[in-house]
Amino acid sequence: MKASLVLMLALACTQRSAPAPATTTSAADAAAPRIIYPDHSAVIVEVASDDPTREQGLMYRDHMADDRGMIFLFPQAGDYPFWMKNTLIPLDMIWIDADHRIVHIAHDVPPCKADPCQNYPPNAKASSVLELAAGVAAKHHLRDGDVLRFEGMDSVVVR
Repeated sequence: MKASLVLMLALACTQRSAPAPATTTSAADAAAPRIIYPDHSAVIVEVASDDPTREQGLMYRDHMADDRGMIFLFPQAGDYPFWMKNTLIPLDMIWIDADHRIVHIAHDVPPCKADPCQNYPPNAKASSVLELAAGVAAKHHLRDGDVLRFEGMDSVVVR
């Protein structure tokens, strides 16, 4: 039995492993909605454009990659406070006006551990809010007044 185990291990070690994929971006990623930062980096976003999707947001997620996010689109500009109820990971929240200009950033917002959860108001009118993994806004040097480019969202219906 030991001899057959040793033989199997020897054969396994001599077999070539499959080559790594040539790219890490899938065709779906290439067509996905995205936001381009002033430094020309892109974040692929899930779009929350109706009440049920906006209410669910990033609840119950235990990870958010630095190149992923969620954009909350609203039918009209307003002062939209956010909270972290049932959100498991810290986030950066970026409020954006109708001209895609950043009007407020809340950095490294911690998860809510107990009710009542704290509200994070922008104290500014916004048409959308971008949520990213904590630290991403600082990593890309985002600040109030920066203009972001939205791509792949022309056909999104906001309700």
